[in-house]
Amino acid sequence: MFWRSLRQGAKSLLLHPLRSLLTLLGIFIGVTSVVWLLAISEGISRSSQKQIEDLGVTNIILLSKRPSNDNLEDTDFWTPYGIKRRDYSTLVETIPTLEFALRIREAYREAHFRDKTMQVRLVGCTTEYARVMHLDVRRGHFLSALDVQNEDNVCVLGAGAAEKFFPLLDPVGQTIRIRDIPYRVVGLMKARLPMAGIAGSLDSQDFGDDVYIPVTTFWRRIGDRTLTIAAGQRSGQEVELSQITFQVRSIDDVVPTAKAIEDTMNRLHDVEQPDYAVVTPLELLEQARATRLMFMIFMGLIAFISLLVGGIGIMNIMLATITERTREIGVRRAMGATRSDIVRQFLMEVTVLTTVGGLAGILAGLGCPWVLVGLRDLLREVFPGATAGLPDIVSNATPVVMPWSIALAFGISVLIGILFGIYPARRAAYLDPIEALRHE
Repeated sequence: MFWRSLRQGAKSLLLHPLRSLLTLLGIFIGVTSVVWLLAISEGISRSSQKQIEDLGVTNIILLSKRPSNDNLEDTDFWTPYGIKRRDYSTLVETIPTLEFALRIREAYREAHFRDKTMQVRLVGCTTEYARVMHLDVRRGHFLSALDVQNEDNVCVLGAGAAEKFFPLLDPVGQTIRIRDIPYRVVGLMKARLPMAGIAGSLDSQDFGDDVYIPVTTFWRRIGDRTLTIAAGQRSGQEVELSQITFQVRSIDDVVPTAKAIEDTMNRLHDVEQPDYAVVTPLELLEQARATRLMFMIFMGLIAFISLLVGGIGIMNIMLATITERTREIGVRRAMGATRSDIVRQFLMEVTVLTTVGGLAGILAGLGCPWVLVGLRDLLREVFPGATAGLPDIVSNATPVVMPWSIALAFGISVLIGILFGIYPARRAAYLDPIEALRHE
């Protein structure tokens, strides 16, 4: 009986192919929307979580932060703020859960090689920087502990800086100049995707134009003072350390250690004019996961509305079909068909429509990553200026189709089709056979 009803339903739909195609189009769009929207949200979420995980879930980041101008008092033009070297010593000596502490000092400078000049991000750091920031050496080696201890004039180039200065030469062994001071290149790093700003806590970082030197060399050669000229105005800053990245033994130590760091810094600095910030990647990761759930619920709700519209379209078409096939229903009832037979026939037609539309939507949904990545690459070529302003976390994210989203979309599509098909089917079943036979 089931297969007979299935054949009858398919045959009835094939009698009106265009109408059937337009009806299942709503289900097709709804299923595709569910898969695509959830894939896009999952891709963006994973990209965001990857950015945070790259910071290390057992890491704690202490940043120098410039207070508002209203709270700053200039001393001989130079404005001192941020983390001090004595802060580093105090924190390392008083907090026992710290495994190690990475000191970082950053500034933007012009670097020169022969007639070539480029603006680089000069990073004073120690040998642990490459491991903490997940940087890989392409040629040569990264800064060594001996380089830091001896305050050597050596540097390691990011991939972009090396491409600019040495497109045809081997950078290792060459010498670049920063503020007329020569630095011998000892290593070249592999290219790495930029890191987007995270939750407003960290600025974005593009590692391509980095030049890494020992932090001790930075203090001796560059110093703590930085002159900034913008819009015809000059301002001087005095910062000893831009950032300290701490690492603890386990995830359980992250929150109490971050609290201990913050309490210690509160004793060493003015609480009313804070010039530092404590960022915990573990807390950011938990927030990102919570945001992911809310984002997926929101996207799923939008896609569900698309399916709902498709279900309403099915009900509308089925009601029109019943009016058109009233005489057929009367003939079937007169020949002995029961009400349940009529209900089964129309529900089977709805099931065939939603199944075919759902399967087609799944096939279209599986192509989401390739279609969107290809479309994004095409837009970059056609509209480079407009796409350049997109956040890195969006422009570099790849949609991820989740298996459960396919099953969910298909199940909901069939369920919605059956639910919206019950009323037309019951209405057809309860038509008066005599009145149906008289219908023209």
